[in-house]
Amino acid sequence: MSGVWVFEDGIVRRADSDPPSGAGAGGSRPNKVLVHVPSGEVVTSYDVLERRLRELGWERYLYDPCLLQFHKRSTVHLITVPRDFARLKLVHMYDVVVKTRNVFEVRDAAPA
Repeated sequence: MSGVWVFEDGIVRRADSDPPSGAGAGGSRPNKVLVHVPSGEVVTSYDVLERRLRELGWERYLYDPCLLQFHKRSTVHLITVPRDFARLKLVHMYDVVVKTRNVFEVRDAAPA
């Protein structure tokens, strides 16, 4: 397989290939959003996410300069997201979705 290969965000791809389906500008951010299903509110900041998680019994867990972590006392689950909201990726969104079933979901972003 010839061509130029790049390693970016833990993924190896050909530099001359198209970005993956659903990727945003430059292929670095998917066109997906995290939505609080009961209210239909799009999570646009960690203030929104933390408020919604607190309503469900989640609380901040430990201090880390690079990460935000949330824990629910009645479970062993820990939600971990990067401290910088701009670095929130699809894998973090699905981490929230899996640990808060039927409350959050990932949807396609509305076209700009």
